[in-house]
Amino acid sequence: MYKIISRMLFDNIGEKKGQFFFVYVFTLFLFILTSNLIGLVPYSFTITSHLIVTFSLSIMSFIAINIICIREHGINILSLFFPAGSPLALALLLIPIEIVSYIFRPISLSVRLFANMMAGHTLLKVIAGFA
Repeated sequence: MYKIISRMLFDNIGEKKGQFFFVYVFTLFLFILTSNLIGLVPYSFTITSHLIVTFSLSIMSFIAINIICIREHGINILSLFFPAGSPLALALLLIPIEIVSYIFRPISLSVRLFANMMAGHTLLKVIAGFA
């Protein structure tokens, strides 16, 4: 697992920056993995099947990513909301859409993890009940 996560980070953001973020990403990965695996044990509970847990994880990551982006890129972070090559006439329409989608991203990610865990474990319990 160590090599998989480190290789993923080093390939995406480089070895120097990847080492800086490795501890956070690896800890988050292990937390989600163990939380989900504990839920597979009979008569146990998956904490990631609660929306507040997944929302807390995503909002914590979202805030950390924004702080790091502002520290690294400064005011140039606003170019994220207006893609390069877009016509200037679309700015009034494109920028609000991009801002709304950026703000709702942690909410959608937390709901996706919650729904996947809830549906998977509910399905396992239904199948186990039939057996």
